[in-house]
Amino acid sequence: MTQEEKERLMSLSIEEKVAQSKKVIKEAIEKFGADKLSVAWTGGKDSTTMTWLFREACKELSVPMPKCMFIDEGYVFEEIWDIVNKLKKEWNLNVVIAKNTDVSDKAKNVGDMIKVSSLNERNKSEIAKLGFTDEEFPFEPESYVGNHLMKTVAMNMFLENYGIQSLATAIRWDEQTARIDETYFSPRSNPSHTRVQPILHFKERDIWNTIHKYKIPFCVLYNYGYRSLGAKGSTVKVSDIPAWEQDMENTPERAGRGQGKEEIMGKLRALGYM
Repeated sequence: MTQEEKERLMSLSIEEKVAQSKKVIKEAIEKFGADKLSVAWTGGKDSTTMTWLFREACKELSVPMPKCMFIDEGYVFEEIWDIVNKLKKEWNLNVVIAKNTDVSDKAKNVGDMIKVSSLNERNKSEIAKLGFTDEEFPFEPESYVGNHLMKTVAMNMFLENYGIQSLATAIRWDEQTARIDETYFSPRSNPSHTRVQPILHFKERDIWNTIHKYKIPFCVLYNYGYRSLGAKGSTVKVSDIPAWEQDMENTPERAGRGQGKEEIMGKLRALGYM
C-alpha cells in the first residue's frame, strides 16, 4: 500500500472509517471462518472498539462472533478486568484467557526472580531466542524477557491450542513507528497464521470520536488521564484530564507506557509481538 493510499484512508470520515474496518473484518470472516478467527482483546480503547466493530460486522453477516483472546500477562489493572468482565457478559463474548502459567506460577509478586532452569523446555527455548544467558530474570511483564514470555509466547500457545488461522489485532498506523508498514492482512509464521488489522487507518482521536458517537463502553482509567494502557506496574497517567480532552496531536500517546519496551518494540515485533 502506498503512502498516498494510507493518507487517503486516514483522512476518511468516522462513518467511512467504520465502514472500511467492517469491510476488512467481513473479508477476514469470509476467508477464515468465525471458528478459525480470533479477536485479540486487551480491554483498552482500541481493541474494545475493534471488538465492537466485529460484533457489528457479525450481526450484518448473521454469523457468530469469533472467540476473543485476552492475554493475562500477570499484572493487569483491576479496572481492565472490570470492563472485560462487564462486556463479556453484556456482549455475550466467548473470552479465552491466554496465560503462560509455567512462568507466572513461579513468582508470587512482580519483581520476583525466576530461575531459567525451573521453566519447561518451551520457555527455555524461547528465552534462548532472545540471546538471554543469565541464570535468572525478574518477573516483569513488560521487560524484554517478560513481554516475550507472558505475551508473545502466551499468544502463540493460544493460537496453537485452538487451531487459530487468523488473529485480529487493534494496532494503528499512527500509534507506534514500528507499526507504520503494517497492512490489513499480514501473514505470520511460528505459528503460521494471518494477522488481520482492521483499524490501521484510525487515528487516536478517531477512536475517541467513534467511542462517543456510537456509545462504546471503555475502561474508566481513561477518565483519569491515562492515554494508553499496558501492565499495571509500568503504566502511568500523563495528565489529570480525560484522555479524549488531551492534546493528542502534539503529545505522545504512549508517553505513560514503559519506555524500555517502547525502545525495543521493533525487536519484540520481530519475535511475534503485536
